[in-house]
Amino acid sequence: MKKTINSLQFPVVFLLLVSAFIACDKDYSVIESDVLGDENADFDTKDSLWSVTAYNKKLDSLQINNLGTTSSAATAGNLLGVFNDPSYGLTTASIVSQIAPTSFSPEFGENPVIDSVVLNIPYYNTVVSYDEDNIPEYKLDSLFGNSNTPIELTVYRSNYYLRDFDPNNPENNIQNYYSNGSSPVNSALNGSSVIKFDDHIDDLTTPIYHNSAFIPSKKVIITTVGEGDDEVATNSTPALREKLDEKYWKEVIIDKEGDPVLSSESNFKNYFRGLYFKAEATASDGSMILLNIAATTANITIHYTSGADGSRVQDTYVMNFSGNILNTFINDYTIPLTDGDKTLGDDKLYLKGVEGSMAVVELFSGKVDCDGDGILDLEAIDCFKQRYRQLDDNGDYIKDPITNRFQLKKLINEAQLVLTEEDNLPDGGMEDYHTYDRIYAYNIKSNATTLDYSIDPTTNTTDPLNSKIISLGQRNDKGVFKIRLTQHLNNILFTDSIAENTPTTIGLVLSNNVNYTGNAEILDSGDDVTAVPRASILSPRGTIIYGSSQNVADAEKRLQLKIFSSEAKK
Repeated sequence: MKKTINSLQFPVVFLLLVSAFIACDKDYSVIESDVLGDENADFDTKDSLWSVTAYNKKLDSLQINNLGTTSSAATAGNLLGVFNDPSYGLTTASIVSQIAPTSFSPEFGENPVIDSVVLNIPYYNTVVSYDEDNIPEYKLDSLFGNSNTPIELTVYRSNYYLRDFDPNNPENNIQNYYSNGSSPVNSALNGSSVIKFDDHIDDLTTPIYHNSAFIPSKKVIITTVGEGDDEVATNSTPALREKLDEKYWKEVIIDKEGDPVLSSESNFKNYFRGLYFKAEATASDGSMILLNIAATTANITIHYTSGADGSRVQDTYVMNFSGNILNTFINDYTIPLTDGDKTLGDDKLYLKGVEGSMAVVELFSGKVDCDGDGILDLEAIDCFKQRYRQLDDNGDYIKDPITNRFQLKKLINEAQLVLTEEDNLPDGGMEDYHTYDRIYAYNIKSNATTLDYSIDPTTNTTDPLNSKIISLGQRNDKGVFKIRLTQHLNNILFTDSIAENTPTTIGLVLSNNVNYTGNAEILDSGDDVTAVPRASILSPRGTIIYGSSQNVADAEKRLQLKIFSSEAKK
């Protein structure tokens, strides 16, 4: 036991010190906070393994609108491009978005002439250095796959009207759109029908923009205004920035001056129903990038001049991406994703983002031999309570009359869900491919974060990879993750609450941003998993975890629920 105690000295002391500040632990005071070793402590520290059943849940028909809703997340947006996951295969992501002017009933003046039309959608980025002219050099964040392999990108005007309200749902009439990734074409579900966006293109022969070899650029964007001594240069962060056809936008916007279609947002969106960004593979792989399409700087800007000769003035007409913005996915997976074995658990757990797969973990599953007589005759959750709660002479649990909480005879110092990645996962030639994976655990009953997540003080708003590292452990060099459930299990013991706040069922997904906790609804889910974190939809990568099944030959690599506890010596 000495090795276990030494390895837990800091967690035990830390937990005991902070217990005075955490309401759920206020029943405890510090007991021998100077832990000097087993021979000097007045409590025993032990660890134990508890039964779990983990199985796969295939994810279909996920809500794909409002993925880029403004939040505290550093990276929320929409995926665009082609990504070949080395374990799972190819995913293609396209975008359909409404646009709306920033002002209405415009007056373009006398003899307006368009100077340029610019499409601008920023990429997420980080400054890595500055050159000799103090111009920043960037790296692109949330860029997945082979950044040197081009994709084909075409932007069309869409004729499909993305309505805001669902006429078939009188109780909650907000219209949601859902993924349809098994289809070979870009499509979505609206709850009652399938929308194939290739069938709703305004002009198939003359797209708004086309690039047969598109590669996201990390270069700074430099724009200049004026000439000679009056020239002013402005630096902008990397973006999908392209010039569009001036004649087209003159006919669509400038020539419509005075027309009701430009008089209100609703009229405009019915007239110009949106843009369809269609990505296509040009090779066996490609790159996929997260666009910050809901940013204030994401827009189409018409630069024009107007007025009489000799007194012409410059002005702009700006259209932002707003309203309904949704992703579409086409999945060509090499691994067949299916629902798993809820009774026996699965050998492998497939955590795949976009429209992929997640894991469901049932804590304290099945019956166990709690009294040591060799018979599996007590539910594991009941054995857990018996082992940790105080009993009176009649064998009933004792409650504190003031707090109405159960009194405990053992203190949970640490509870961990220990997950191990499959050996020799393919990395697609990228040595650090799986290094940046994070596993996000959430409460399936309430679709909320776990209690341990909510009190984790290690939030890092600018670097999600290093955020919430106490509750959602980072991958170590052996491919092991440790998800902290200490407070979650304490709450079960104290309150007997196995309901929405502290269920015995936990969901696991892959996430590239554990700060982004918003949820996406599942259409007609048919079971307890009714929503998934949006961040998992925006994470195209995947990983494979050893499951809880007894078929996993190496018991140390099976998914484990491990509890470290302290009990006063008798």
